[in-house]
Amino acid sequence: MRRVPRLPRGPVAIVSSPWIVVGAGVVVMVVLLFVALGAYRGRSPAPDGAPVPPALPLPSAVAAPSAPTSVSASSPAPVLPGLSGRASGLPPSAVAGSRSPSGSSSVGPTVTRSPSRVPQGRPAVSGRYRVVQSFDGGFIGEVSIVNASAESRGWTVVLEFSGGRLVTTWVEGVPQGTVRQNGSGFTYVSGVDVRPGGSVSLRFHLERTSSTPWVCTVDGVRCSGF
Repeated sequence: MRRVPRLPRGPVAIVSSPWIVVGAGVVVMVVLLFVALGAYRGRSPAPDGAPVPPALPLPSAVAAPSAPTSVSASSPAPVLPGLSGRASGLPPSAVAGSRSPSGSSSVGPTVTRSPSRVPQGRPAVSGRYRVVQSFDGGFIGEVSIVNASAESRGWTVVLEFSGGRLVTTWVEGVPQGTVRQNGSGFTYVSGVDVRPGGSVSLRFHLERTSSTPWVCTVDGVRCSGF
């Protein structure tokens, strides 16, 4: 009879039989599982009074920025004189050609300036000539301008002499005007109007001439006094 060969012992037997390795691994895993379960059950809960670890703060909710609300606040329209807060147009008196309830067209009041009244035969602005001071080699003369009209007026004085030299001209207490010298005389244009019923004096200094002028006019009207 033929003999059955014997399996080798030791490491050679383990290598030739792989199911032994698999079975040993399963046994080891089962043992480790039981050890782990026993360790988990053996842990006791935390005793009373033991400090509890603080809970981590939750992140605060960040409010999403709201879309800017555009509010168009229109500034109130300026209130014109004679208009109420609800009026949206001009008052009826300011509208040209507006119709009255009777059907006739009404126009706002018109202001007319009355013509200045001057006594008949008397100029609106007149002048009077006189010598204020005489001295060796010259003199100081004056033309007094009077406004007889009902409104303020400007004025122009024209003076001519027989030769001589004009030193200066001036008006007492008011802004000065413009002087244009022409030959043996000069023309003075006022720098300020004369008020109604008022007067102003133009003075001048002349040298080397007679104190009597050849020509003296105010706005083309001959002066009095010489």
